[in-house]
Amino acid sequence: MTTIMLRILGAALCSLVVASEVIPQENFNLQGVEGKWYLIGFATNAQWFVDHRANMKMGTAMLTPTADGDLDMSYASLNSDGSCWRMNHLARKTEVPGKFTFKSEHWSNENDMRVVDVKYDEYALIHTIKTKGTVSTVLNKLYGRAVDLRPEMLEKFRQFSLGTGILPDNIAILPKNDECPAA
Repeated sequence: MTTIMLRILGAALCSLVVASEVIPQENFNLQGVEGKWYLIGFATNAQWFVDHRANMKMGTAMLTPTADGDLDMSYASLNSDGSCWRMNHLARKTEVPGKFTFKSEHWSNENDMRVVDVKYDEYALIHTIKTKGTVSTVLNKLYGRAVDLRPEMLEKFRQFSLGTGILPDNIAILPKNDECPAA
């Protein structure tokens, strides 16, 4: 009975958190995020993550600002069989600096992405609300300029994710991985 009540409470909290506003970092500098980032932390209550978490490893992201102020995002992760999983998105700027929107053709969802906290030469914490139909889920990602981040940053990511309704078991620090060759 206690487990059922905790799950109901957790689901209710997740619904409230998705509806609450997470604010992008003040004085966001689009040019500052340009370049290569390593995906170090991943947190979401989405069922696909729960089902595939054990197979996920660190990947890379190349972020490239466009002349219009949008953000071109290219992701790559080396699979265990040596092949590479790749995905690209063009995140459109909004009137709020550090907040972007994009549609994922692959996942058929709308994405509201905010750069919540960034130290341009070290880490970036990104919060995305993914909506498909009437269902919204939160995805938090922690990126680093290097494959290792200070333990304080990992804990900050964990606490932020808990605060956005992610269950503790659904917060992952991804294992290191070799990189995909250039496409």
